[in-house]
Amino acid sequence: MPSYGECQSAEIAATPQACFDALTDFESLPQWQGAVRDVRVLERDEAGRGTIVEYEVDARFKTVRYRLRQVYDEPHRLASEYLGGDFRDFCGEWRFEPIGDDATHAELDLRIDPGLRVPSFLRKTIATAVMRRALRDLKAFVEG
Repeated sequence: MPSYGECQSAEIAATPQACFDALTDFESLPQWQGAVRDVRVLERDEAGRGTIVEYEVDARFKTVRYRLRQVYDEPHRLASEYLGGDFRDFCGEWRFEPIGDDATHAELDLRIDPGLRVPSFLRKTIATAVMRRALRDLKAFVEG
């Protein structure tokens, strides 16, 4: 089965560190990331950062669950490696580049192999909706 990838970006009126901090406070994600229903940190590193995190996400047509290993390059990058769940494969990466003193160019890059063929028009619609929502929610949270 093919994997599907997409990258979306947004300009955010906050620092890269503020964006990074918001996304790595895993326990608070369900409070402001609209699609995230539950997050559990299963393992932490010596600095207390979540290294293995389990997510439950409302994917509109179905609730999906998956576990990711988090890879940190603070405050410029938060990447993930798929460890298991409802997909055949799933990986993502948030990237943050400063724009001036208090603004950030944020990118969300996802690759998903759902384990079944998805028509291209539907794949594009879902990917765009999910990624735009995640970026919009991050923007609203850190700017608010």
